[in-house]
Amino acid sequence: MTAADRPAVDRDGLRRKYREERDKRLRPDGNDQYRRLTGRFSPNLDDPYLPVIEREPRTDHVTVAFVGGGFAGLVTGARLKEAGVEDVRIVEKGGDFGGTWYWNRYPGAQCDTASFVYMPLLEETGHMPTEKYAHAPEILEHCRRIGKHYGLYDHALFHTEVVGLEWDEARSRWTVRTDRGDAFTAQFVAMGIGPFNVPKLPGIPGIEDFGGHAFHTSRWDYAYTGGDPSGAPLDRLADRRVALIGTGATAVQCVPHLARACRELYVFQRTPSSVDVRDNRPTDPEWFATIATPGWQQRWLENFTANQSGGRAEEDLVMDGWTDLARRYRTRINAVPPGQLTQDTLLAAFEDSDFEKMEEIRARVDAVVDDPETARGLKAWYRQLCKRPCFHDEYLQAYNLPGTHLVDTDGKGVERITERGVVAAGHEYEVDCVIYASGFEVGTDYTRRSGYDPVGRGGLRLSDHWSAGMRTLHGIHVHGFPNAFLVQPTQGANHISNIPHNLTEAGRTIAATVRHALDHGYARVEATREAEEGWVTLLLSGAGRLLGSPDCTPGYYNNEGQDRGLKDRLNVGHPHGAVAYFAFIDRWRTSGDFEGLEFHRP
Repeated sequence: MTAADRPAVDRDGLRRKYREERDKRLRPDGNDQYRRLTGRFSPNLDDPYLPVIEREPRTDHVTVAFVGGGFAGLVTGARLKEAGVEDVRIVEKGGDFGGTWYWNRYPGAQCDTASFVYMPLLEETGHMPTEKYAHAPEILEHCRRIGKHYGLYDHALFHTEVVGLEWDEARSRWTVRTDRGDAFTAQFVAMGIGPFNVPKLPGIPGIEDFGGHAFHTSRWDYAYTGGDPSGAPLDRLADRRVALIGTGATAVQCVPHLARACRELYVFQRTPSSVDVRDNRPTDPEWFATIATPGWQQRWLENFTANQSGGRAEEDLVMDGWTDLARRYRTRINAVPPGQLTQDTLLAAFEDSDFEKMEEIRARVDAVVDDPETARGLKAWYRQLCKRPCFHDEYLQAYNLPGTHLVDTDGKGVERITERGVVAAGHEYEVDCVIYASGFEVGTDYTRRSGYDPVGRGGLRLSDHWSAGMRTLHGIHVHGFPNAFLVQPTQGANHISNIPHNLTEAGRTIAATVRHALDHGYARVEATREAEEGWVTLLLSGAGRLLGSPDCTPGYYNNEGQDRGLKDRLNVGHPHGAVAYFAFIDRWRTSGDFEGLEFHRP
């Protein structure tokens, strides 16, 4: 479509509509509107998949201890093993590897980023994803495949939560304490607790009073619903009235399954998700053989990042909804005459591309959903990257089934829960079961989500060092915390559309740093204060967040619309984007200089 063919966009009207929809959803309590799974929901935190195996507490020593057995722990453990570090211990609260994919087994769960770039270590393990967007059972099995391939089960501690990390200055090692009485030591520790670690509930009055069945989607109760994680029909819901509270990415995936199974399904919505075409399909083995040449996944990772985050790429290998917006943006930029590119021009091109994209997504709702009132409620009035974009080919269609009802609360949310059901806009909906698709803690402090507060050199607590906001070198090292590493996106690439890419680069960097320390007999490695301050200054020099800016509709991308000042300004990535960061960190670790780190002998 050429510029002349595109329908005119009422920019001012859309900006006004976006502000109106945002303002009606703003709440002064921000993240405090949510609560943890306590009370009647405490049993939901137990592991329904594997029994806890009794064991004696560990008091031994390992070279590296890693907190978290999801992708972060697996990719870092794999790179450490490749670097010849054999005694890597992963401590994981679940019964197996997988992290979020261990716990989240709700119907329809699958990745929203293409499997070829989302699932790590495909080339190393020789696995071909069966679909462009793999379902949860395959991703969980791939996590186990990585664990077996790299021997990461050998020292792992499952069903175990870290409750304390403390630096022993005299011995240059960390003491790791757990909820199972472990008190072992490690020369190095790394932490990768993940953004979806602690499930949350909405703070709705009366939530404990409901007399029917209730659970959170991250602890799906197949004993009640029937079915199983592999996709068997939910055959125990045929006579049940079910309420689903939440319409984010999880709800988008499980609604079609519930809609087919329930007598009546009521979906309670505060803010609609933007739902674009997914176009999932099986992987053609012959095609895969043509791309799976040496180095293929790294090429795909770099290509996806370049396309999706505005870098230069000759082609788009992934071709999905994530890269579509960037393709539109580049087309507009390329049409600007040389010498006329300014900051205002760039911002206008991005805004116009987004307006165009979101108008198409809203038009798709009208084309798919039969009932006009339901269609109106399902339209997302915000920029595409204000909330996590969703992609699905059955979600909107589910509302055409006679038993599926959208209860749009016009931004207000559910009023209260009663013994018999859910109240919204003064009307009580009597139901047999309430399912909470309310997500996870994201905007709370890191030490709150992790469940422990690391104590570094001189008794410094991480919560104190970060009291004014996160401070790191490269998003990996923290001054005052020797031999400790973070594996997560913030203050690194912050490439949110494909978090595993962030993790794989951090894993490589940590393995290179640890190997260098071991080879040269260093007992301690730590980021200097000057290097950390320099990195923070660099981060603050950028334009700020593209995803979930404060003027977006509230959600976990923008701390529920609350501006935390410096803390928010530090919740960013490299000012020149993900491509620049990945190129920088690769040069940094391969140079052998490890600029910004100090290594000390015993």
